[in-house]
Amino acid sequence: MSLVDRRSVQNFDWVFLLLIVILVILGLVNLMSAAAAGVEGGTSNVVRRHIMVMGAAAMVMGVCAFVDYRHVERFAPVIFVFSLFLLALTLVVGAVTRGAQAWLFEGGSFQPSEFAKVALVIMLARYFHRNPPSTIQRLRQLVPPFLIVALPISLILLQRDLGVALLTLLVALTYLPLLHIPLRAWSAIAGLAAAGLAALWTFGLRSYQQRRILDFLDPARDPLASGYQAIQSRIAVGSGGFLGAGWQEGTQTQLRFLPTQHTDFVFSVLAEEWGFVGTTFVLALFIALLLWGLWIAQSSKDGFGAMLAVGLVGTLFWPATINIAMVIGLAPVIGIPLPLFSYGGSALMSAAIALGLLLNVSMRRYVF
Repeated sequence: MSLVDRRSVQNFDWVFLLLIVILVILGLVNLMSAAAAGVEGGTSNVVRRHIMVMGAAAMVMGVCAFVDYRHVERFAPVIFVFSLFLLALTLVVGAVTRGAQAWLFEGGSFQPSEFAKVALVIMLARYFHRNPPSTIQRLRQLVPPFLIVALPISLILLQRDLGVALLTLLVALTYLPLLHIPLRAWSAIAGLAAAGLAALWTFGLRSYQQRRILDFLDPARDPLASGYQAIQSRIAVGSGGFLGAGWQEGTQTQLRFLPTQHTDFVFSVLAEEWGFVGTTFVLALFIALLLWGLWIAQSSKDGFGAMLAVGLVGTLFWPATINIAMVIGLAPVIGIPLPLFSYGGSALMSAAIALGLLLNVSMRRYVF
């Protein structure tokens, strides 16, 4: 099995690549406006570093696209164990940023949990390829995948990064609709989950994490501190109206009412400056990208490719959904970036790996 099959190049998925390129360009234009309002480090610094990361991400995506993904299945355990090692290493030498020990180096330059999501999907895809979801009809059959999921999530929880732990769990749950577990079994799981959430609230969450959830339910509880970001974000989204204020014309953005507008709240900038029309266009592009990813999964000629594509779509769908819900007040503020739009090297690299592997599966749907 060669690393690169020439026949796969002939079936390159130009439509999928075009969707990616359009979203990346729109994200860069939006970031330039978000950074124009005196973001720490300077506008040119932020944009220049983002473009540099984009270049590196493009190369990573190319490698992930052209090296036959069946090699990824062979090395899935190694990739997964290495991701766990990085998560554990972060607990030993990682820097504490905003209360979480999730960054391996000072300054927030590398976040292993972003790559752990992709490694988890690769490992789950390998498992479900060898144990097809259609054959899983009893809860005890979920013990192996449960242990696979529990390992990275436990390490991320030890890093005190509840938001990413929740995101990683949701990515794993992407495979649930494929299972054939009876409804009564899901009822039992729902009861256990409710009890687990109650225990987590009482014993697992720190006071500031509880405040974030309470502030989500009622941001007016502390409008000048913990509820400030959520309130200002809603104002920005609402002020965009139908057509928006125009590029670099949004008052919430340019007057710096949103402290993290170039990272977690970059969608607020988009909504304020381009309004309902602009956000609808971007959301339509995201939906098209994700649906194309599911089509890639359906078109795959082998089980691993199909399972891999389903999970990779989850690594893009869930952060996009949570981020947008967070910005418009439908989810608590838990620090999840918007894929391809938010400033941040680790998230962009993780998305590039996922998109490259999706291209990989798509290109090889006629090779087998």
